[in-house]
Amino acid sequence: MKDLDARCKTIVLLLALAVTLGCQSLSAASTFSASGKPASAGQLIVTPSSITFGGVPVGTTQTQSATLTNSGGSDLTISQATVNGTGFTVSGLAMPLTLAPGQSLVANVSFSPPIGGPDNGSISLAFVVSSQGHNGKGHGGGPASISSTVTVPVSGMGITAGQLAATPASVSLGNVQVGTTQIQTVTITNSGGTGITVSQASVTGTGFGVIGLTLPLTLAAGQSQGFSVTFAPQAAGTVSGSVTIASDATNPSLGIALSATGITPGSLVSNPSSLAFGNVQNGTSQTLSATLTNSGGSSVTISQASASGSGYSLSGLSLPLTLSAGQSKSLSVQFAPPTSGSASGNVAIISDASNPTLNIPLTGSGVTPGTLAASASSLSFGTVLTGNSSSLQETLTNTGGSSLTISQANLAGSGFSVSGLNLPTTLAAGQRTNFSVMFTPQSGGAASGSVSLVSNASNSTLKITLSGTGATPGVLSANSQTLSFGSVQVSSNASQTETLTNTGGITITVSQANVSGSGFGISGLSLPLTLIAGQSFTFGATFAPSAAGSASGTISLTSDASNSTLTISLSGTGTVPGQLGVSPTTLNFGSVVVGQSSQLTATLSATGSNVTVSSASANSSEFKLSGVSFPFTITAGQSASVTVTFTPQSSGTASANISFASNASNSPTSESLTGNGTTPPQHSVDLSWAASTSTDVVGYNVYRATVSGGPYTKINTALNATMAFVDNSVQAGQTYYYVTSAVDGTGLESGYSNQVKTIIPSP
Repeated sequence: MKDLDARCKTIVLLLALAVTLGCQSLSAASTFSASGKPASAGQLIVTPSSITFGGVPVGTTQTQSATLTNSGGSDLTISQATVNGTGFTVSGLAMPLTLAPGQSLVANVSFSPPIGGPDNGSISLAFVVSSQGHNGKGHGGGPASISSTVTVPVSGMGITAGQLAATPASVSLGNVQVGTTQIQTVTITNSGGTGITVSQASVTGTGFGVIGLTLPLTLAAGQSQGFSVTFAPQAAGTVSGSVTIASDATNPSLGIALSATGITPGSLVSNPSSLAFGNVQNGTSQTLSATLTNSGGSSVTISQASASGSGYSLSGLSLPLTLSAGQSKSLSVQFAPPTSGSASGNVAIISDASNPTLNIPLTGSGVTPGTLAASASSLSFGTVLTGNSSSLQETLTNTGGSSLTISQANLAGSGFSVSGLNLPTTLAAGQRTNFSVMFTPQSGGAASGSVSLVSNASNSTLKITLSGTGATPGVLSANSQTLSFGSVQVSSNASQTETLTNTGGITITVSQANVSGSGFGISGLSLPLTLIAGQSFTFGATFAPSAAGSASGTISLTSDASNSTLTISLSGTGTVPGQLGVSPTTLNFGSVVVGQSSQLTATLSATGSNVTVSSASANSSEFKLSGVSFPFTITAGQSASVTVTFTPQSSGTASANISFASNASNSPTSESLTGNGTTPPQHSVDLSWAASTSTDVVGYNVYRATVSGGPYTKINTALNATMAFVDNSVQAGQTYYYVTSAVDGTGLESGYSNQVKTIIPSP
């Protein structure tokens, strides 16, 4: 029994199973005899017990073999192989697979890493072991099955393939002067996981080269190598090329683009190439500019610049000055001659250009200033009639030693103008030019002015004074071109005055005065009449109509003025004496309440001729006239309205007359007035109200207001014992508001009752 227990424990340990075999524990009283040794259970051994692939390039597969052996004493059956881990596979096993005791089988384990990096996994083999028990007589007992699993750890490292990269990926060497060399470093790096070998480097593009790269070159994973690309242009222009590097990397051909530009050396030019100042007056200066340009292909640095020669100076350059290819910079040279005569000089520009010294020749002459003179310092035009023109010529001469330029001619004074002078105009030494000044007066009177000539002469402003007198022709004018006498009664006359004035600039003589038109005449005008400039003369014109009706005529004055005939129009109307009519002849106002007023309208009309009403009066104060202001004139055939107001002061009939005083032949003209004054009606208000519900009321007070809501005024003099009251103190046309209050025996008064409203008729 002890041996059986020990055997059972040993099996459990070998198979690493937490199971109990089909062994029975025998009691101490049992009898056990064994005639043979029991067979051991099947045991799966995997060799090697773990599999390590090491580094395997991504995208490739590596395979290792594993031997599966049944080292036990009975058959075992492998039913399943489970693989854990990315990239691991098992092949060579056909499931289910039975291994007899001692039998072996080789399986293949593969590792195909999809990405770089470590990978760990396992292969689990599930199998079943069959075993037969024995009794004490040597005969087998019942069969037993044991399930078990063997796990084999697997590991590997995915590594990327060699990959060649360049930094920078392209190379631009910029501008390089012809005849020089530019170098730039390039680094190639194995960015993959395995070593690579660079076998060849080829260069294309004129002027490009490679130095510092010894081939073949092996680069471990992550290793870098630098080399240099050179550019040595032989001619100007843009060049492109490439460096192609061949290797056994996954990218077997790595191209590096190359670009550069060959440029010519800097060259300095001046525009213009020389400066000529011409004649410059002594004591003045003139400045000219020149532009320096780098016409080459590379930068130029100007280190020095100087001007030589009497009177010359240089400005505008701040040194040192660098000009890139094509860039320009302006400089200024000033010539200020100290003396007369020719002067030459030079501007020397020193730089690192292919032409290290650039010379700009300078020429100029110092001359004495020009002087401007006029043939006449003043021009007098005398008297010129307005509207006419007078012209005088002036000569300008340069009496100095150098040219001068007249830039402006400023004219002052009304009526003056300049012609024949085109500005700006230049006069060489001793040269002259002519121009004209014209005087065209627009009005009479003395005029003065000047022509100021502005130039660069020593006398910068030459002033020529101008004078003249504008004279207007004699002009005869009348104070009024039309005389209207209005209405004049037949057999009477009217007169008006007229004033003649010589508004021109010279004396005139009036030789004739002709009057036309019936009834018109003149007086006080003795001919011939002489009027000097600005003089006036007054005479009379008359109108004496001989018959009724309109009349027109003229006074025609003949003179030696610019307007030889002056005509004055005349008009007037002959009228018969006027008559003033009034309608109606009687104004009846009817009944009017005393103290009230009533108005009626009367119409005044003129016949025959115009009538002027000077006043009106009534013989009773109860009648008043309004609507007119005295005096007023009514044109013949027209009418005017007046208003009469009747305001009776007492009852009864009132009669009166109103008289209109005028220039009519029937003046004064009267109108009868009548009316009846009536006494005003008496108004009262009867009030009544409901009795108070209080038992101790002894009377009531009555209150009145002219505004709704009060304030109220008591109108009863004593308590009203009844519920009725008559108000006889009301006024016509007024609105009233009433309330009442109740009073008890103690004199206590209640609040106001509700309000009532009444409107009194008018009158």
